[in-house]
Parts: sequence; structure tokens; C-alpha cells
Amino acid sequence: MKHIQSRDNPFFKELARLAGSARQRGKVKQTLLDGAHLLAAYLDSQKQPQHILLNAAALHDAEISALLERAAAVPVTQLDDKLFAELSELKTPSGILALIDLPQPSGTIAASCFALLLEDIQDPGNLGSMLRSAAAAGCDAAFLSTGCADAWSPKVLRAAMGGHFALHIHERQDLLGVAKMFSGALLAASLQATCSLYDCDLRGRVAFLIGNEGAGLSADLLNLATRQIAIPMPGKIESLNAAAAAAVCLFEVVRQRS
Repeated sequence: MKHIQSRDNPFFKELARLAGSARQRGKVKQTLLDGAHLLAAYLDSQKQPQHILLNAAALHDAEISALLERAAAVPVTQLDDKLFAELSELKTPSGILALIDLPQPSGTIAASCFALLLEDIQDPGNLGSMLRSAAAAGCDAAFLSTGCADAWSPKVLRAAMGGHFALHIHERQDLLGVAKMFSGALLAASLQATCSLYDCDLRGRVAFLIGNEGAGLSADLLNLATRQIAIPMPGKIESLNAAAAAAVCLFEVVRQRS
């Protein structure tokens, strides 16, 4: 096992650029997974990381030892604790990081049976929560506009809790073009809609359009929707968080199909 103690190490410099830059992640098509749970989810998807990074405490952690056994052919490097902390955004470092190649999504919206189309979702926590809900509800794909947060950033990865590896994630999409290719029911969540989500038949091919946290969906996308739908809210709150609204819509599909 190699041991890196200097931040002048070329490999560490590459990792630091990757951890802090969406542009760098897009350029080299790699990212870092932070924590045992994310690495376990990645291994469960029948993939192997390119490199595993540990701090000193990880050498005595039983869960991490089990993961290392599952990835026995993967190179492992121990980082000085201060260097490890520089790569992790967690206040208490998890002890393990994994360098992975970004999964390349396959298929198009035309082949999808249950999809999520996201326009300009800018908060990483919201985006990660939506991807987690989509994976849990059984979506086969998510299509993200160019204005969405980086799907492979550390914050989005943590919020999605492994959801990235259970569905195809298409980034930097022309959502108008994507929506036009979908032949099923295209439902747009809108506060101005008069049709209730619960009055829709969601048992066929369906895709949901969810818009920006503040501005909602653009007029062009709203006009392409098969139907604009609203979530009934009898309480004294005008709207739901975008991620919560997406989860309600997705799991109404699950309820109807069950």
C-alpha cells in the first residue's frame, strides 16, 4: 500500500482538482465517492473503482476492511489524515474515498417507461434527493437540463445515497428535445394547474417534469406537457420543496402500479 504525505504529490493534486471542480470531473469523466455506503452501492452495481484512498483510522475499520476484500484488485493508497480531510467535505471524515469513472448512460427517452425530467435544479441537496427518490421509485432514467447542478458533485452524491447507480442519468440535455421524443404521458408539476395528481392514470408510460426551485418550469416545457398537475395541499402552506414534490409524484406512480 502506498502512503502519500505531501500535498505536492502529483496524484494528490489530481484528486484535489477532481474534488473541487465540476469542470475537471467533466473533463476526465471521473469523480470521488466519499464513504463506505457509496462505495458499497457502487460495488453492488457490479462495477469496480479505479483507486481507493484511506486515512489512518480506516485501517482498523471492519466495514471498510470488508469493502477492500470486495475490491481486492483495486489499488489502495493511504493519505495523511490532513490530506484526506482536504478531499472530503465531511466534518468527520468517513475514512474511505473511491475514485471512479463516471457511468455513461445508455438509451433515450423514447425507450423509457418511467422517467424524470429536471429543469434547472440548482441546489445539490435537492438534486440528490430527487435522484434518490427516482431510483427508489423504479425510474429507469433521469434527464437533467444544462442549468442543473453537477450530478456527480460530492454533495449530490451524498444526498442521493447510491441512487446514481440504479438509474441512467443524462446530464446537459435539451429538455425540449427530450420531451418531444417521449410518446407517453408527460406530466408537468405546476402550482397553477387545476388537475390533481391523484386524478391521473399513471399506470402506463409516464415522465414527470419538475422545474427550478424558485421559477418553476419554463413556459416552453409547460406547453409540451400532456397535462399540468398539482399536488393537493389542504394545509396552510402554498408549496412544497421541489424534491418533496418530485417524491410525491413518483410514489403516486408506485401506488397506482401496485
